[in-house]
Amino acid sequence: MTFVKRGSRRQIAFEAAGLADLAAHGARAAELAWVEETSLATVRIESAPATREHARELGRMLASLHSHGGDRVFGQAPPGFDLAEHGAGTMGQEALPLVTGGARPWGVFYAEDRILPYLDSALAGGSIDADGADTIHALAERLRDGVFDTDDQPSILHGDLWSGNVMWSPSGAVLIDPASHTGHRESDLAQLTVFGVPHGEDIIGGYEEVHPLSDGWRERVGLHQLHILIVHASLFGGSYGNQTVRTAARYA
Repeated sequence: MTFVKRGSRRQIAFEAAGLADLAAHGARAAELAWVEETSLATVRIESAPATREHARELGRMLASLHSHGGDRVFGQAPPGFDLAEHGAGTMGQEALPLVTGGARPWGVFYAEDRILPYLDSALAGGSIDADGADTIHALAERLRDGVFDTDDQPSILHGDLWSGNVMWSPSGAVLIDPASHTGHRESDLAQLTVFGVPHGEDIIGGYEEVHPLSDGWRERVGLHQLHILIVHASLFGGSYGNQTVRTAARYA
C-alpha cells in the first residue's frame, strides 16, 4: 500500500530529492514508490508507539546522517533537485531559499536565508510588530558577526524535523516530509523539541554515542528553533509571532 501526496511541481520535486538524498546517506526515510510532476507516492508506514530504544536508534541515525555534507555549503539543495528550474525549495507552503555555491559562515546563512526572508510576511500578517522586527534584526546582526558559529561542518539535514515528521513504526523511526538541505546539525535536533517529542533525552543519548555535540549546544536550542518558529509566524500568525520574538530576544 502507498500514501499519495500532491503538490506543486516544486514541492514534489523538492520532497522527492530530499527523500532520495536522506536514504542515500543512511537515514531511514519514507520509501518512494513513484514520482510524477505534481504527486508522489511513498510506501505506507505501519504506526506503533515510540520506545526508548527506538528513540536512541533515531539519535544514532541522525548523527550518522549529519556526518555527511561537509563537501557542500550551508543552504545547498539535495543533488537531485534542479534549483535552476525551481528557484527555491519549499517548507510547508513557504519558499525555502537555497544556494548553488559560494561558502558562507553558518551565521550569515542562517540570518539571511532562514530568518529574514520570513519577517516581512510575519509583519504584514500582524504576528510580529515593529519592535519585534527590531529584535529580529538585532539578532541577525549578531548572527552575521559570527557570535554563534561553531566548528561544526555543514551537515545534510531533514530540514523540517518537528515531531510530526517522525513516524514511529514497529521497527523504529522513519523520517517523512523533509525540507532537506545542508545546514547546522543542531538545527534538526532543536526542531524536534519545538512541539515536544517522545523520549527526547534518549534521542540525544543515542546521538552523542555516535557524534558528540559541541559545547554549549543546549544554550543554542532556541536559536536553532527560530527558523521553524518564524516560518510558523509567517504562515499561521497568532502566538507564533510572540514566541519567535521572545526566543530571538534571548540571543539578540
